[in-house]
Amino acid sequence: MDNIGSLLVDAATLMITGMSVVFIFLTILVYLVRLMSKLLPEEVPEPIATPNQNNKIQTPSSAVSPKVVAVISAAVHQYRTSTAK
Repeated sequence: MDNIGSLLVDAATLMITGMSVVFIFLTILVYLVRLMSKLLPEEVPEPIATPNQNNKIQTPSSAVSPKVVAVISAAVHQYRTSTAK
């Protein structure tokens, strides 16, 4: 019986030591993060450049012309009618 009591004391000592080490590590980590947030400057987003109002309004280069839309629509229609048979 004395052996079990000794093992329980050793286990409790090991548990308390481990929990203390983790608690101390996390406390140091929190204070270091707070210190770094005070020492390092905060990132300020760059202002967004406003487009020049003197330029003419241009169509975006990614716009699809109506002819291309018509060709694609015709091709899809032809594909659907040919596979439905």
